[in-house]
Amino acid sequence: MAFAENINLALNLMDEIPKKKLILFLVGSTLLITFTFYAYQIFYTANILVDREDKIFIIEPGATYRQVQENLGRGRFVNDMVSFSFLARLYDYDKSIKPGRYRLQRNMTNLQAIRILRAGMQEPVNVTFTHVRLISEMGEKITKNLSITPEQFYSALNEFIATNSEGFDADNILCMFIPNTYEIYFNISADDLVARMHKEYQRFWNAERIEKADSLGLSPIEVSILASIVQAEAVKDDEAPTIAGLYLNRLREGIPLQADPTLVFAVGDFALKRVLNEHKEVNSPYNTYKHTGLTPGPINMPRIAIIDAVLNAKSHNYIYMCAKEDFSGYHNFSSSLSQHMINARNYQRALTIEQRKGRALRNQ
Repeated sequence: MAFAENINLALNLMDEIPKKKLILFLVGSTLLITFTFYAYQIFYTANILVDREDKIFIIEPGATYRQVQENLGRGRFVNDMVSFSFLARLYDYDKSIKPGRYRLQRNMTNLQAIRILRAGMQEPVNVTFTHVRLISEMGEKITKNLSITPEQFYSALNEFIATNSEGFDADNILCMFIPNTYEIYFNISADDLVARMHKEYQRFWNAERIEKADSLGLSPIEVSILASIVQAEAVKDDEAPTIAGLYLNRLREGIPLQADPTLVFAVGDFALKRVLNEHKEVNSPYNTYKHTGLTPGPINMPRIAIIDAVLNAKSHNYIYMCAKEDFSGYHNFSSSLSQHMINARNYQRALTIEQRKGRALRNQ
């Protein structure tokens, strides 16, 4: 009897062993499949801006990995932060945070996003500055979408002014900035930004433009200063070369430029619509009624088209100009004072008639 029981026990044990192995095998296989599937999801499944639009993600200078995680979560960039964080640590991204402005795309995988962030593959910022009168207006415009502050920009610019050998000073430094749109990285330093603008200036002033400036007897800085005055006077761009030629004639003959926009700049009232005799007495190096030659610096930031208009100024004998009596924005030009006085009287007469019409309409 005991022998039979032992046989049955042995048979039962033999039955139990395969079952346990099968269970272990099934459990192991399930875990392996689960792990493999999750690993695949971590690497290759969309986890960035899932079913959302592309978005810019900014990492400020000095940001920590923890701050990056928080900003990714707060901005709803990452769908599953656990999987992103696991892979980020696996690729040592937590130890190599690079500040910048990054474009994260819709349905990106963790791996794609981490590679971009880890390599510092930034989306550049388009920096545009136009319609600037004073260098004090530049700081806010040029640093608007960058990591540096206007104060840092001005500090670097003052250092450049103190050390450059090209004639740039506090009065004319605005001439160095050529108005255009530039691609600049978010985390650029203030020193590098100033260096970049200087490089763009040197690129603009190529051999051809420098040769044209030399033929006019002007330096590039002087061309820009004259262009700023021409820009303020020329309502119509196609007239700019003629106005430039007129001012060049006055410079050659030692005649004061007598440009009303320079008085507006000297007075500092940019809302001033009409220059009066009292304004012509203002004590300023920008008063071109009192002083001959060019002003110490530009009275605005001249556009490229106007700089080129000066470089390609028309050759003529004009030294006077007066607004046309048809109020078209164009001018009547003359080479004699007598003709200029006739043009001026015609304009004043037309202006008086126009003002009377305006008063009559208001009184109706």
